[in-house]
Amino acid sequence: MLPDTDELAEVLSDLAVPHEDINELLRLGRRVVDDPELRGFLERSVEELVRGTGEIRGGADLPELDWAPGALQRFFPLFVLVAALPSVRAHHRDRGIPHEVTRRTLADAGRNIAAHRRWYGRGGMLRPRWLSLHFRGELFQLGRLQFQRGRIGSWTSGSIAAEGLPLGPGDPALGLHIPDFSGPLTPQACDRSLALARDFFARHYPEEPYQVVTCGSWLLDPQLRKYLPERSNIVRFQQRFRLSHLPTEPEDMTPVRFVFGTGDEPLERLPRRTRLERAVVDHLREGGHWYVGHGWFPLYDAS
Repeated sequence: MLPDTDELAEVLSDLAVPHEDINELLRLGRRVVDDPELRGFLERSVEELVRGTGEIRGGADLPELDWAPGALQRFFPLFVLVAALPSVRAHHRDRGIPHEVTRRTLADAGRNIAAHRRWYGRGGMLRPRWLSLHFRGELFQLGRLQFQRGRIGSWTSGSIAAEGLPLGPGDPALGLHIPDFSGPLTPQACDRSLALARDFFARHYPEEPYQVVTCGSWLLDPQLRKYLPERSNIVRFQQRFRLSHLPTEPEDMTPVRFVFGTGDEPLERLPRRTRLERAVVDHLREGGHWYVGHGWFPLYDAS
């Protein structure tokens, strides 16, 4: 179910896997293919991942390999994704999705490995279930942003109804995600992504009439406005949204991990080079908390 060594090296490069990991992954791949137990577990995992490809399921759990801790356990989900490539590529072809969109979407696998190294100092798969969205045809990279085919949830539905839109729980909604390692979150980049999304989903998923975009992110915590200029990229990103829900349970380490790439360093040892770094650290050192805000905006009124 895995390509041979030469082809696997090319596939890993296409998925933007960091070059320093490829030789080790080729060695591990041969081990998976040669071991009947590992090969059987791989086959069962792929079957679960690709079942119902193209359906909106919110991803799929990739079974964790019951193996001694080490590189094989950390990287095994990547082999599941590689073995699932024919399925997701067939779905993209059936929908007429351009090759470049396929390539950029699936290259998030390499970004995931880079994020794992940034957080933990070694290669591995950070959140395998997250990547299952890409490899099941549920999420696409369109310009600076990613868009996930989904449904309006209970947290958002009341706010949408209050605006007078004839939508409710279960109606189509595009979940917006902001990938790391992709440059500034400028208004121009966001505008371009939204324009691409309007055309993409109308063209390739016409039976799913998307009218709203939803997002849940620490970037939507209104407290950031106390620290950042009104014309900053983050504040201008927030201004697109109607805030629909702000949980009472804080998630202090979420912005720390995304801004600094670690959640293990004491606050006093974190750098304070930028306004955002100072905001995240100073707010926590003063006894404050950070929250993951949830919001939405109309897809066709997204200025």
